[in-house]
Amino acid sequence: MAEVFHLNTPLLESINMSKRVGTTVYLKMENTQPSGSFKIRGIGHLCQQLARHSKGVICSSGGNAGMAAAYAAQKMGVPATIIVPSSTPPLVVQRLQDQGATVKIVGKVWDDANTEALKLAETEGLTYVPPFDHPLLWKGHASMIAEVTASLGPSVKPGAVVVSVGGGGLLCGVIQGLKDVGWTDVPIVAMETVGADCFNAAVKAGKLVTLDDITSEAKCLGAKTACKQVFDYSQSSELTIISELVTDQQALHAIQTFLDEERVLVEMACGAALAAVYSGVIVRLQNEGRLPALLGPLVVIVCGGSTINMEQLTYLNVCHA
Repeated sequence: MAEVFHLNTPLLESINMSKRVGTTVYLKMENTQPSGSFKIRGIGHLCQQLARHSKGVICSSGGNAGMAAAYAAQKMGVPATIIVPSSTPPLVVQRLQDQGATVKIVGKVWDDANTEALKLAETEGLTYVPPFDHPLLWKGHASMIAEVTASLGPSVKPGAVVVSVGGGGLLCGVIQGLKDVGWTDVPIVAMETVGADCFNAAVKAGKLVTLDDITSEAKCLGAKTACKQVFDYSQSSELTIISELVTDQQALHAIQTFLDEERVLVEMACGAALAAVYSGVIVRLQNEGRLPALLGPLVVIVCGGSTINMEQLTYLNVCHA
């Protein structure tokens, strides 16, 4: 069997978060992946399938997909080119270069970088690695739910799964995973920040929507349009997907509280999911009758993130002071 590039990550019980919501909260610690986020699951799987004999991979990214593509490429011994938008923090560019990737900065937002990546894939004969919109990615990401099932044991089923949404790749993977283990009745709380909310906008409009701009500091949620598959899932009567928004301030508060209580630093994009607990979204959904009052264990996907360090956290604090 081909070597896999991701780790089986811990599922940790959080006493502090459990107290806040009145049910056991389990944290799926995807921040412990070798590339810093869940992305290595799907991107590693896709690269195994498509890039074994490639002359190189090319990926457009706000950071995490690029880190995963660079890590997988290095393990496979193929060159990686990562196209990032100008909003990408310098520390990410440095980390990508340290991973052996060639980095090009193109455009203001991810969509601009992606246009360039598609063009170069065509002209230079490189294998294009999409950051979120591909069935092989979703299949790779689904492995985290198989691990959750194994960790919880046969008699325990989650009351809900909480996940951050950017372009929708992680959400598609989580849904695929829930289908694989027969948990399609488990509700999913899909969290975004205001200003990077293409999925929520699509759910409200009843069709895919392209945002004018990404104004949130959660740049890694910064796709202007969600993938079609995730929108189709949102319209399915077989699934319960609850789309919720928090502000950048709430996401920032979440990552700070998480750092204090769990001693782990994650990025703003991940803070959107954590804010479901810290900003009272879960309790409100219970009060509104959209989640059961007696909720089974809550599984929060701690998607991680390579775009954060103490300097970046200080900068975010100044922005939102």
